[in-house]
Amino acid sequence: MTWEEVRDLERERTVAILPVGAVEAHGPHLPLGTDVIIARAMARAGAAVLAESGWGAVLLPPIWYSAAPFAREFPGTVGVGPDTLTLLVGEIAASLRRQEFAALALANAHLDPEHLASLERVVEESAEGDLPVVAPNLARGRHARRLTREFQSGACHAGRFEGSVILAEAPALVRTEVARGLAPNPASLSEAIAAGHGTFHEAGGPRAYFGWPAEATAVEGRETVAELGRILAEAVLEEIEG
Repeated sequence: MTWEEVRDLERERTVAILPVGAVEAHGPHLPLGTDVIIARAMARAGAAVLAESGWGAVLLPPIWYSAAPFAREFPGTVGVGPDTLTLLVGEIAASLRRQEFAALALANAHLDPEHLASLERVVEESAEGDLPVVAPNLARGRHARRLTREFQSGACHAGRFEGSVILAEAPALVRTEVARGLAPNPASLSEAIAAGHGTFHEAGGPRAYFGWPAEATAVEGRETVAELGRILAEAVLEEIEG
């Protein structure tokens, strides 16, 4: 869009959607940017649902870097401190507030605890302002129950859940022959986090994947993207319509 096209938007009826993710190891078969690819797909799907509900949406360029301590031992992982993300997203929200957008929605599928805490701080800090910031946490029960069985198990990093979305969104980036040869890794990241582990190695993922990567399909990926979009849009509508 040009600045004049943004100027002419009915901004008080338009939601800005910001995809947020991390550059981190996703097994030997998925790209380092997997989380951002998923977030962008979630953003597009959410925008479509908002349009069906009478709201406009604009998709902002994504944030590619965030806290990624669980993957810090793997080459290619590029992380920043959690306070950096909080500050950056907060300043983006302030800019959108001045332009009188209806809300800022954060499309996110990166579930590192430090990253999620960063986004939660932005939401909390926005509570008293004029621009709602919405960031549905997929790890929470009511959202997680709408996603796949693998996701709910906690063994879902670079497995069937994420692999399916990348097959649907960016199939050329999947090393399919490698994925087919990967044995299942049912170790649960959520259980590892609860036990105090802080890296993929400690959690039982020496190759930075968890779940069943060989079972990923584009069909499941498209279904997952649609559900992610509904989760995002419904969270926004719950906030701005009550």
